Amino acid sequence: MAADPTTLHRLRFLSLTEGTSTLILFGIAMPLKYFADMPLAVSIAGSVHGFLFVSLVVFAWYCTRKVPISIKTAFALSVAAVFPFGPFVVDRRLRELEQA
Repeated sequence: MAADPTTLHRLRFLSLTEGTSTLILFGIAMPLKYFADMPLAVSIAGSVHGFLFVSLVVFAWYCTRKVPISIKTAFALSVAAVFPFGPFVVDRRLRELEQA
């Protein structure tokens, strides 16, 4: 099966967007909630982050067939998405695949 560079580019974009949403949630929304009494910030950022997280995990596994990426890479991306900065670390591997 031939690699699909467009889908891989979309995976990278989604991964970096999800990683950014994590940093916004932890770095901006949560401090606003606890230090400025603005719980709405976490409600909004948390909902967006949750949607992006689920989308990333589902799309990563979809890409094992479509791109294709290895199951190991999809698993690494799924696990990395749980941690702040995780998607940025795995992006190095995705960028290598995209350039190949």
